[in-house]
Amino acid sequence: MIAVVLLLLVALAGAMTYTGFLVIGVLADLLGTGRFLAGLLLGVLFARFPWMSKGKLRIVGLLPKPARRPLIVGLLGLSLVIFLSRGETVPALFTGFATAFVIGFPWLRRAIFDRMLSSVFNFTGQKPSKDTDDGVIDGEFREKKD
Repeated sequence: MIAVVLLLLVALAGAMTYTGFLVIGVLADLLGTGRFLAGLLLGVLFARFPWMSKGKLRIVGLLPKPARRPLIVGLLGLSLVIFLSRGETVPALFTGFATAFVIGFPWLRRAIFDRMLSSVFNFTGQKPSKDTDDGVIDGEFREKKD
């Protein structure tokens, strides 16, 4: 089972790497530069560095965290449209797979994590806590007496 999982992870890494190569090629064509410069521009855009601020280690980058995933999906979608308009099916399939994976990854991660937690809690005889809700802000209010 471990060998199958490792094989799937290697195949996923290869597909994502090839898709990155394709996206950099499309970006290089659109900008009229070489692949090296296009890759360098994307590297600078998505780079994150450690930074000490107020005694805490933070990770800072050029793009804010909420903008990274939509920009990646946008680049993948643009590449997909360009490959489909050119009639190139294999690059379009790889780019479509990568787009679906990037969009579905948060759901997949939550599903796998919840399954692992439920497996561990069933084994120990405990039940996972359902009391916390991430969408609820908990506050304490006190009334002042005049």
